[in-house]
Amino acid sequence: MMTEQEMISCREPERQLERAIALMHRLRQPDGCPWDAAQTHDSIVSNMLEECYEAIDAIRSRDWPHLREELGDVLMQVLFHAEMASENPEAGFGITDVAQELSDKLVRRHPHVFGDAVAKDAEGVLSVWDAVKRKEHDIEDKPYLHDCGKGLPSLLRAYKLTKKVAKVGFDWPDHAGVVDKIREETREVEETLAFDDADPRVQEELGDLLFVIVNLCRRRKVDPELALDAANRKFERRFNGIERRLKEQGLTLTAATAEQMESAWQEEKAAEHS
Repeated sequence: MMTEQEMISCREPERQLERAIALMHRLRQPDGCPWDAAQTHDSIVSNMLEECYEAIDAIRSRDWPHLREELGDVLMQVLFHAEMASENPEAGFGITDVAQELSDKLVRRHPHVFGDAVAKDAEGVLSVWDAVKRKEHDIEDKPYLHDCGKGLPSLLRAYKLTKKVAKVGFDWPDHAGVVDKIREETREVEETLAFDDADPRVQEELGDLLFVIVNLCRRRKVDPELALDAANRKFERRFNGIERRLKEQGLTLTAATAEQMESAWQEEKAAEHS
């Protein structure tokens, strides 16, 4: 274990992971940081989510210096939870056990690299990975979709569910078939316009339409989460442009008419494409 002075001053690149582990351990001590020492697994769950999303945002923005920082924040959450687990007799593991678990899994799940299995392309690798995973978890006799995407947000889970069933041939023969299904689901959504908002069929049909659109994303090798994030960013950028253009005309968002907003939107859209 590093001395306190080493924890503070160490600059040797090869010892920085050791340093981070030692620092987290020190912060959790009775004479360490009162805030860090008071935390529990439950109290910092939101921190884990927040740091992951911030790292994802840095990746999407291609902000590499920021990504370096955010990956460090994600690593801190891993070290934090592992340190707390090492203090808990019921958990009985620490960061080295976490690393061993990961290393053993990487070897087991890559028999095409470390064993005799064969995988000629990325799809083959995923099939090997899935087969090994099902055997590891003793779920070979359970439903094929057992625990698939459990805990993921609905959009990501839909993507994962459709990817998995496509592996066993449950899929449209071509892209056009999915587009036809989107048209069918759109017509069914249109039929619900006559229903009251509280009618359960409204939610059901809108859900069906979203699900099929996710299928088309999958077939076109587009991550639906990334596609929606890009659409969100584009909308935000263009709406900011609307606000700016209206302000130049001496108008506020609340004072502008729908027609004036639409005109500003079209101007902003045209400016982007010019």
